[in-house]
Amino acid sequence: MEQLQRLPGVGPKTAQRLALHILKRPEAEVEALAQALIEAKKQIGLCKECFHLSAEPVCEICRNPSRDNSTICIVADSRDVIALEKTREYKGKYHVLGGVISPIDGIGPEQLTVQPLVRRVSQQKPKEVILAISPSVEGETTTLYVGQLLKPFTKVTRIAFGLPVGGDLEYADEVTLARALEGRRELD
Repeated sequence: MEQLQRLPGVGPKTAQRLALHILKRPEAEVEALAQALIEAKKQIGLCKECFHLSAEPVCEICRNPSRDNSTICIVADSRDVIALEKTREYKGKYHVLGGVISPIDGIGPEQLTVQPLVRRVSQQKPKEVILAISPSVEGETTTLYVGQLLKPFTKVTRIAFGLPVGGDLEYADEVTLARALEGRRELD
C-alpha cells in the first residue's frame, strides 16, 4: 500500500483497494503486471527531438512526414501531448518542457528542456510556436519566460483559456471569466 500511495492521485483508500485487488488476482496476472511495468521503464525514454515519451530515439510524431513542420506546440508534460492528440485538431510538432518553472520546488529553466527548445526554434525557424501550458502561477511564469526567449525567432501564440463546455457562468471564478472575455472571437 505504501508503494502504491507514491503514485499520483492515489490516496490511502485507493492504495488499499488496489493492493487488495492485486492480492486477489492469480499470481500469473500479478507477474504480468509487474513485468509490464519493468519493461515499460526499461524501454521508454525521451525523444531526442521533442522530449516526448518514446520507445525509439525519435518519437512517432517527429518521424511522421505528414506532420506540419511550420508549427511547434510547447507543452509542460507528455500527458499534454496525449490530450492534444486526442482532439485530432493539431497537425504540427511538439516540444515537451518536462515540467514548469517552480522556484519553490527547486525547478528553474535549467531543469527543463528550454535550451534545446531555443536551439530547435532558432535552427528550424518554424512559422509559429504555440504555448499550451496550464494557467497556474507556475504555468504563467513558464509561458512568459519561454515566450520572451522565442519571440526573436518566430511568432509566439498561446492557447485560449476560458469556460469549459457545459460550464455555467455563475460558477466560474473571476480569472476564468476574464480569460474567456479576452479570448473571445467573432462568430463564423
